Amino acid sequence: MKLVILDRDGVINVDSAQFIKSPEEWKPIPGSLEAIARLNQAGYTVVVATNQSGIGRGLFDMATLNAINAKMHKALAQVGGRIEAVFYCPDTAESESAYRKPAPGMLLEIGERFAMPLEGVPAVGDSLRDLQAAAAANAQPMLVLTGKGQKTLESGGLPEGTRIFADLAAVAETLAA
Repeated sequence: MKLVILDRDGVINVDSAQFIKSPEEWKPIPGSLEAIARLNQAGYTVVVATNQSGIGRGLFDMATLNAINAKMHKALAQVGGRIEAVFYCPDTAESESAYRKPAPGMLLEIGERFAMPLEGVPAVGDSLRDLQAAAAANAQPMLVLTGKGQKTLESGGLPEGTRIFADLAAVAETLAA
């Protein structure tokens, strides 16, 4: 099985400093849904790993997160794409949760759930914590310059071996080649 792990906000959809708190606020980054469909067509199982501290902060509830994800799944289906599973961490940064990125817990659970070692598995994100979680889980960190990606690149301190791409479409083009 070929597996790829994606962050959600800033990779698949437009991010917001105020959090994505409703289905109406969820808007795909141009080309991202088609990129996921292309990864699927190339034989990849696509899984999302996303921090969703808005739940822990009381900004939205599980029903709202489910509605946002349902909108994403429906939009993907319309272009022939599919996300196999969405893993999320509702904990706030202050919780020091082993599951919340930059900790690798969420990614390690994905590896266990899919019975697959994560060594070399592409893990795509737009923030340093996404890349740090990937490196800690022995996955291949990949930075996209959408969302917070450009700022992340400029801040430096990326894990060794991080690969850099303009956006998810560029990742898909490389992985599907």
